[in-house]
Amino acid sequence: MTRVVLLAGSPGQRSRSTTLLQRAGALLASYGVELQWFALGDFPSDDLIYARWDSPAIKRFTETVAEADGFVVATPVYKAAYAGSLKAVLDLLPERALEQKAALALATGGSPSHLLAVDYALQPVLSALKARHIVGGVYATDRDFTAQDDGSYQLAEDIDTRLHQAIGRLVAHLPNPGSVQLHPEELPRRVAAARISI
Repeated sequence: MTRVVLLAGSPGQRSRSTTLLQRAGALLASYGVELQWFALGDFPSDDLIYARWDSPAIKRFTETVAEADGFVVATPVYKAAYAGSLKAVLDLLPERALEQKAALALATGGSPSHLLAVDYALQPVLSALKARHIVGGVYATDRDFTAQDDGSYQLAEDIDTRLHQAIGRLVAHLPNPGSVQLHPEELPRRVAAARISI
């Protein structure tokens, strides 16, 4: 079974970046990928502040990442950089934690001016962890989300489309492609793109 670890870098369970990650997870699940979820709340703050590499929570995270085929991380952007608490988690991973793995970065911010935070802040960390493939990133602004009555968010159609494309690239680079199912919507897209009929 192909496995992907998803890490939410926002302290809020109903944040925009977590919404983006949850949508990514739903798309991965539709391909038959097994998901392993982590959030900042899974890590005691003292473990992060004092860099306790051997704490049970950090060891579980490290072992789960080691056994996975892919890694997706989502973060809000604060002051042109990703969340500091997320950096504390990533700093506790071994140097080659993402070796032989495909990775995808997702981020949200208040305006388009923080778009490059994905390319110049988050993706370099994934590269430093030796990710085999970093399949680009998806950045969304506050206006790409519509608040719902229950406190959740609805994702704009164009961002959802970009997320579909990014997840497709991620799945294509997973080390075990034979165990991944073709997404139900993918065959019609490929046929249309090739301009053939069956």
